[in-house]
Amino acid sequence: MSGLVAFDADVLIYTADAANPLGTKIAALFDESDGPAGIGSVLLLTEVLAKPLRTDPHAEEVTALASLLSRLDLRALDEPTARLALTFAVAYRLRVADAAHLATAVAAGADVFLTNNRKDFSRDISEIDVVYPDDLV
Repeated sequence: MSGLVAFDADVLIYTADAANPLGTKIAALFDESDGPAGIGSVLLLTEVLAKPLRTDPHAEEVTALASLLSRLDLRALDEPTARLALTFAVAYRLRVADAAHLATAVAAGADVFLTNNRKDFSRDISEIDVVYPDDLV
């Protein structure tokens, strides 16, 4: 995939699971990149790592997820991005974290937002191209 990719939490969780076929496609995006594999909101840290750290802080899953997160340019949720997130939360009826991830992607100038959350992120979102893992070649 060409262009700047912004990641949603769910696709990163799939990638840490070697048995997940969607994760394999997403992992390839990390393999193709020498520098940062993409961008995301700093909120990915808590969304992706909190549950596995509570379950078993020494699990391979934690190591895999932390490695993926270290390959992303994680952006802070500053006031302009938070205001954009508010706009998206209202316009698209998104939960706060989902709106923040989308706003981070748009504010950073990402070309695509990669998610498998079809319920909340439809292709009707006009500010960025929403891409699902099964769209990846």
